[in-house]
Amino acid sequence: MLKIGVIGAGHLGKIHLRILKDHPDFELLGFYDAQPEVARAAAEQYGLRIWEDMDALIAAADAIDLVTPTLTHFEIASKVIRNSRHIFIEKPITHTVEEARKLVSLAREAGIVAQVGHVERFNPALLAVQGMNPQPLFIEGHRLAQWNPRGIDVSVVLDLMIHDIDICLKLINSTVKRVSASGVAVITDTPDIANARIEFHNGAVANLTASRISVKNMRKMRFFQKNAYLSLDFLEKKTEIFRISDEMPEAQLLPFSFEVGDKTRYLQVEYPQVPEVNAIQMELAEFARAINQRTEPPVTAHDAYMALDVAHQILEKIVPFPV
Repeated sequence: MLKIGVIGAGHLGKIHLRILKDHPDFELLGFYDAQPEVARAAAEQYGLRIWEDMDALIAAADAIDLVTPTLTHFEIASKVIRNSRHIFIEKPITHTVEEARKLVSLAREAGIVAQVGHVERFNPALLAVQGMNPQPLFIEGHRLAQWNPRGIDVSVVLDLMIHDIDICLKLINSTVKRVSASGVAVITDTPDIANARIEFHNGAVANLTASRISVKNMRKMRFFQKNAYLSLDFLEKKTEIFRISDEMPEAQLLPFSFEVGDKTRYLQVEYPQVPEVNAIQMELAEFARAINQRTEPPVTAHDAYMALDVAHQILEKIVPFPV
């Protein structure tokens, strides 16, 4: 069983502590948090040991789960990697692209597993379509959230949109050709709402919108590909697949048909089975599997670096706001 320590016991850190406490793959040693009052509250809630010395926790563990504010990621993660400990880092991997590039290099040199918490990769709505190997040509994404002061240390692009950027880079097997974007700072000093258009060399396009000043929460993506349209609701964990075929579907109450030239085509709706999984529990289990089997984790540090690079390209288009 892998000995793991958690660094950071804020809102998300507490969720990780709760899951790791009973996770079959890990022995949770305890946690470190730089804020004594936060540490005491977490210790009382979960009955866990507080480590007052972060270096001692790193030394005692096989792996570290880093759940601190983004601005601290590079300094702490570098220390963990230099101590040859495996590391799970909450997204985004770092604050700057150069920091991410350095971490990727450090992890490769140390030969450790470095996984990043792009948790939407494990959302049941996305898992439901992975077996069909989606190959989208156009992606439309909306990730809207009601105002919450948590996470405002970075822009909405790094806080919310980066989830959808990561998914697009994973599904579209091509490199980025062009990025255009616009955004507005409404409450904070960085964009609180942003829209980006990402064009790929293979002709695919992603149009993404993210907002943290919405009146309602929404996390939806739509994939358009040859003869199919996939609708994913990450919030409700629902998936619909609309396929176009030359044959009338048998088990459909209201088949929709249309004419294309001299041919009649039909629209068939499918509702794939959506697995009941805890996404955070699953990503941590995959982290353990990668360590134990000495394999590449599902979300590598390089994956996270690439997503961060595109996110910063978007931010650079949103002038005059700093990145």
